[in-house]
This record gives sequence, structure tokens and C-alpha cells, in this order.
Amino acid sequence: MILFGILFHFIGGFASGSFYVPYKKVRGWAWESYWIIGGLFSWLIIPPLAAWLTVPHFGEIIGQASAATLGWTFFWGVLWGIGGLMYGLGMRYLGMSLGNSVLLGFTSAFGALVPSIYYNFVPTPGKTTFHELLTTSWGRIVLGGVILCLIGIYICGRAGVLKEKELPEEKKKESVKEFSLVKGLVICTISGILSACFNYGIEAGSPMAETANQLWKAAHPDAGGKFLYQNNVTYIVLLWGGLTTNFVWCMFLNARNKTFGDYTNSKSPLLNNYFFSALAGTVWFLQFFFYGMGESRLGNGASSWILHMAFIILVANGWGIALKEWNGVSKRTRVTITVGIIAILCSVILVGYGNSLNKA
Repeated sequence: MILFGILFHFIGGFASGSFYVPYKKVRGWAWESYWIIGGLFSWLIIPPLAAWLTVPHFGEIIGQASAATLGWTFFWGVLWGIGGLMYGLGMRYLGMSLGNSVLLGFTSAFGALVPSIYYNFVPTPGKTTFHELLTTSWGRIVLGGVILCLIGIYICGRAGVLKEKELPEEKKKESVKEFSLVKGLVICTISGILSACFNYGIEAGSPMAETANQLWKAAHPDAGGKFLYQNNVTYIVLLWGGLTTNFVWCMFLNARNKTFGDYTNSKSPLLNNYFFSALAGTVWFLQFFFYGMGESRLGNGASSWILHMAFIILVANGWGIALKEWNGVSKRTRVTITVGIIAILCSVILVGYGNSLNKA
């Protein structure tokens, strides 16, 4: 059970850490054009298709959900959508290796801390408060992991500063065409904080997932454990929120930059561009398709989120090496980014371990 949960999280992490790669095959389109085409597949087309294939009566489940459940799930999706939008910009300015390390480090830290701070002011049975984190042994391990994560982010940022100083402008832009350290770090910091809202959206939409689980158990009384695909119904509403944010912003950019013509410009390889944008969007959704499967097997939302982040960081940095984002830098800079990545990975392991002690 646990082994399959870890495997599913690895597949999801691989999808998340890899989805931006197909965008690099798009030619002659502005960023906002290929981002929203991929997004239509990520947030509008694939989620209901996945639910149709895996969750019987998913439309009825959504229709019968309370206004509060739908509203909060959508709300967190909107905030997460801002983070997801800025993710694309972060990769654009920092590259996959540095960008993912900074962004996902913040996502891991805030995903672990913000819910506990909220529940400190709004006590809820079964939910962990920030006071518990401060006063229990497992809680202090979690906080230690968060502090280590922030240290790792600082070290990665330091590696970015060294890279900017060491490489001439044309060399930096061989692997990351629009490399901009300050702009990228600011964007990835904000994006990392807001991206943690996806986890809150899953929590807000849990009544829909639980309904799907109950219906599945009624149809399969001899089956044990939770319904493997229960979260697929929650994703539909959550991703509507993300689509709203991204669609509005990309249409604004299309209008401001006069790039609406990209979608029909015969001078660009249209079939190629639509294919790779759709591929990127589909691969993106697979991360949460498998995340939901992994969470249903591990039975621990907080630790599942941390494990998911760790695999993404590993895969994204593998792609960063493959795409030669750190070629030409000194040994000191390579050691610095390596130490930063290791610190972030150790931090997510610490947070996951601390949460597992709480569930023990």
C-alpha cells in the first residue's frame, strides 16, 4: 500500500517536473499564447475527462455539493491560479533548476505552516494548530524542516547570484533565453507561497471526494481502503478557479502585446505549437491525477504534499542539468546549488517525518 503510494507520487512528481519541457518546442508564439492553450487542456478539458473515466456520477456529486464547499474550493483555486501563472513566468526567467528549487521550497514551507496558523485562530477537531507545532516533539521537527527549507532557498538564491556574476549575458541566455535573477526570484517567491493554496483547495473540496468515496464503497462493499480516484471530482472545481485567473491574465497580455494573431499565424508551425502546448497541459494534469492516487494510498495529506514536492524538485533539477542550465559556471557555484537542493530535499523529508509521527 505505502510502496504504491510512493510510486504514484513519483510519477506525479515526474509529470510536474517535466511538463514545461514541451513548451520549449513551441516556436513563434508569445508566452501568453502557448501558456493558455496548455492551460485549457490542464484546467478545462482533461480534468472532467479524467473524472468521467474514473468517478461515476461526478456531475451529480458536484451538483449536490454545498455552496460553501464549491465556493471555497473555487476561491483557493483562484489564488492557486495566480501562483500557477507566476510559475510559468518564474521558469521563463530562472530556468527549471533554480526556479523550481526556490518556488517549490516556498510551496512546501507554506503548505506545512499556513493551515496550522489558520486552525490556531479557528480551532477545528482533528486539525493541527500552530501551538501544537511549537509544543510537541513532532511539531518542532516540522518547524525545523521549514527553517531548513528557507535556508535551502537562500542558498539556491545565492547560487543564482553567483551564476549571474560569472556568466556573460549571452551565455546565461543560451539555456534560459530571458534569464533575470531579481525578477525571477521575486516571482518564484510569490508563486511558491500562493501555489500552496492548491493543497487548501483539496481540503476545502474534501466533502466531494468523500461522497465519491462513499459511492464507490457502496458499489464495492468488499474493497478495502479509500477510492483511488476520489480527488478527481474535486480537481474539476478547484481547477476552474485556476483557469479563471490564467485566462483573464493571458487574454489581457494578448490584447496588450497584440498577440491574438498567434493562434492563426500561418508563419509559425501551428500544428507543432498546438500539439506541444496540449502535451504540456496534459502532462501537467497528470501530476495531480497521480497525486490523488498517492494520497489515497498513503492516507496522509500533509506528508503526501511534501513527498510530492520532493520528487518535483528532484526531477526538475534533473531536467535543469539535461538542458545545461548550469554549464559554464565555476565549481563553487555548482557546489552551492547542489547544497541548496540537498537542504530543500532534507527539509521536505523532515516535514514529512514530523507529520508521520503525528499520525502514528
